[in-house]
Amino acid sequence: MLGLASYLVFFICVVLVLCILTMGLNLQWGFTGLFNAGVAGFYAIGAYTHAILTAAPNAQLMGNYGLPWLVGIVAAMLVTALAATLIGLITIRLRGDYLAIATFGIGIMIQLVSLNLEPWTGGSQGITRIPKPLGAWFDTPLSYNLFYLVFMVAVVALVYWALERILSSPWGRVLRAIREDEVAASSLGKSPLSYRLQSFVLGSTLMGLAGALYVTFIGFVSPFDFLPILTFQIWAMLIVGGSGNNRGAMLGALVVWGIWAASGVAVSKWVPPSHAAQGAAIQVILIGLTLVLMLLYKPRGLIGERAVVSRHLVW
Repeated sequence: MLGLASYLVFFICVVLVLCILTMGLNLQWGFTGLFNAGVAGFYAIGAYTHAILTAAPNAQLMGNYGLPWLVGIVAAMLVTALAATLIGLITIRLRGDYLAIATFGIGIMIQLVSLNLEPWTGGSQGITRIPKPLGAWFDTPLSYNLFYLVFMVAVVALVYWALERILSSPWGRVLRAIREDEVAASSLGKSPLSYRLQSFVLGSTLMGLAGALYVTFIGFVSPFDFLPILTFQIWAMLIVGGSGNNRGAMLGALVVWGIWAASGVAVSKWVPPSHAAQGAAIQVILIGLTLVLMLLYKPRGLIGERAVVSRHLVW
């Protein structure tokens, strides 16, 4: 019973991290129409920035400065925002498939850099001994995980509240207008490129925050945490939950990660070790099947976008 409770706490903590990641993508795609296929790359930037700055000193690595946890969190968001700004300035004029291809390539590049920049990232061995905030106050892993669960609930609630506030503001209404008809938005004096870049940077910053919170919880970071399959998972969460709705994004994170985790447990128990590689493909197949069923029978997702009614006629 204790083992089940420990697993459920661990599972929910991971889901909450994925909620932030999915809400970041939802801001970009659901509200602005930006097809970012490099989610894993921005997630990795935040994760590695935090790990390099806060991990305990290691003579074999050039980073591992042992800085306070909060410094790592803030730095992860700032570095991710800077990277997103530079990438956005280069790619933001692209549309649809072209933007997806460019951001996908950038995400792959970031993952390969993390794999090969061994003096800083540890290469395939990753970075260990990443400190946990207030970790010394707790005697058991379960007690700490319960604390981190409460902490993550507070962080997700804060992110959700902040996003809802800004998306119901004139800024958010401009994003929707650009998503629906960029020419019409331009005719009203708004700069689509500027707003698209702002949305891209803010959404990517949330992805960097999620990366920092994830490695804080796990205490370890590796390039294999940021493979392209992660981007596929996050997009599946957003589509299943419902793009254009942050509650849908969070529900999608819970549903898709639940399918992924449950199928992983089933594969490990029922598939012989000699067929483990083939069995792992079942997880991807199930997520793909879920996507197909959602697109066929509920294309707007489990919780579709709400209609926005405003008394303001002028932004």
